[in-house]
Amino acid sequence: MSTFWIVLTGALVASACSIVGCFLVLRKMAMIGDAISHAVLPGIVIAFLIGGSRDSLLMLLGAAAIGLLAVFLIQWFHQSGVPSDASIGVVFTALFAAGVVLVSMYTRDIDLDLDCVLYGEIAYVPWNTLQIAGVDIGPKAVWGVGLALLLSVVLIAAFYKQFKICSFDPAMAAAVGIPVALFHYLLMGLVSVSTVASFESVGAILVVGMLVVPPATAYLLTEKLGRMIVYSVLIGCASSVIGYFAASMLDASIAGSMISIAGGIFLIALLFSPSHGVVLRKIKQKQMVRQASIAE
Repeated sequence: MSTFWIVLTGALVASACSIVGCFLVLRKMAMIGDAISHAVLPGIVIAFLIGGSRDSLLMLLGAAAIGLLAVFLIQWFHQSGVPSDASIGVVFTALFAAGVVLVSMYTRDIDLDLDCVLYGEIAYVPWNTLQIAGVDIGPKAVWGVGLALLLSVVLIAAFYKQFKICSFDPAMAAAVGIPVALFHYLLMGLVSVSTVASFESVGAILVVGMLVVPPATAYLLTEKLGRMIVYSVLIGCASSVIGYFAASMLDASIAGSMISIAGGIFLIALLFSPSHGVVLRKIKQKQMVRQASIAE
């Protein structure tokens, strides 16, 4: 039964992260997930200091609040003339450093360190369950990530056209009356919720990897956004399943194995993609050179 919950959690994380990750890849903001996963540290520490416990809901709220603040600061710096990648780097390092300072100042004698607030372990998911009225209804991670996935699916399905136009051509979106800033912050909010809901239970490596690698792989395989989202989810889920059994065989990190499989799939797509594949492009170039030499 534990195998089922671990694989299901990995698939849910892959789906939730892959869907929003497609839009991040198109917007050239793929590493914002890594920034959020570290920038939320001050929110977690402040929530702990206020509540006095490591209650998951309180920490989730604190992390989500700082995650949204990080998104706002990144966009504000970018609009002020700072390049997007530099904005992400400044906010990520500044907030993470502030969190480290808070941990070192106020939690020296308490079981709260960087490992327990930033890096989860997906193998422990089946034992951290949610109980309502004394009834065990399954792992907390499944419910948390599942709700984040449901929220992303509902909002993106409802406003798919707007998200699509804003991602490909913000100027045209503004010209036709779409509130570009609103949909930017809505997307960043979904990224923050998906990231925060996932990383405490499954680890930052798995979350950041699933935000970037499956969408980047899907980007190499298709030119249409709808197919890109579907391919990304399928690649992420396949990576989770194959990665889990590979980790079991090798007695290795489960999250690391999942992302390694995803990386392997990306490498195959990079080499053999019909439109972007390095190998196929070289073959076509050789054929063109041969045809040109024959024509001469």
